[in-house]
Amino acid sequence: MQADCENCFGLCCVALPFAVSADFANDKNAGEPCPNLQPDFRCGIHQSLRQQGFRGCTVYDCLGAGQKVSQVTFGGRDWRQNEAAAKAMFEVFPLMWQLHELLWYLTEALTFQPARSIHNDIRAALEETERLACLDADTLLKLDAAAHRAEVNMLLLQASELVRAAALQSLKSPAARRRKAFGRGADLIGAKLRGADLRAANLRGAYLIAADLRGADLRAADLIGADLRDADLRGADLRDSIFLTQAQINSAKGDIQTKLPPSINHPMHWQA
Repeated sequence: MQADCENCFGLCCVALPFAVSADFANDKNAGEPCPNLQPDFRCGIHQSLRQQGFRGCTVYDCLGAGQKVSQVTFGGRDWRQNEAAAKAMFEVFPLMWQLHELLWYLTEALTFQPARSIHNDIRAALEETERLACLDADTLLKLDAAAHRAEVNMLLLQASELVRAAALQSLKSPAARRRKAFGRGADLIGAKLRGADLRAANLRGAYLIAADLRGADLRAADLIGADLRDADLRGADLRDSIFLTQAQINSAKGDIQTKLPPSINHPMHWQA
């Protein structure tokens, strides 16, 4: 579930649309190759994406969906040489990304000891998602991805509740166990949360855009789907946060003092 651009046909640079914004310097329609995409499927400005206005490209992470579609679903046939299959390839790619995102979450959920009572169910969901990811293109395009995602999400929510309940129980002070519940989709845009104790918080889908989270404690916090664009994570502790992805961290601000889970890397563009 790690992106391998060497074995991908630049699918994120073609299949996905983007619009002029702080993240992209120009508009591009879905199915239209980015003008920076070279004949060998490499990015012509990879070393200066941020400087040239393509910050969004440095944030995106396909979680391995690109090479899966390129090398497995379409057997190594690229969209330039196989124009008849290009449209299907571009339509399959976002579906595969959804499946790979679920694989990421399910694989992580199997590491949660407090959720071991549902590990068999999680393992079964993981195997089913892996099976779906290996389907042929025609079958994938008929897949009800939303229904499968909803089923998996129920398991992920159960796992989250078990992990966060165990984390809260470990807190010594009864007062520490009683904390503000933000709830899914909380509007925390620009929130001043510097040094906040957010251990075991439910921040699923929270809007944390440009929030000040310097030095905040986010251990055991559920961050699935949280929008961390430009959130200031300098010195924050996210070591045991759950369902955090590399793309979320790539979109935030941080430094060498930011503590991350072992599966997440410090982005190259973060300050030293």
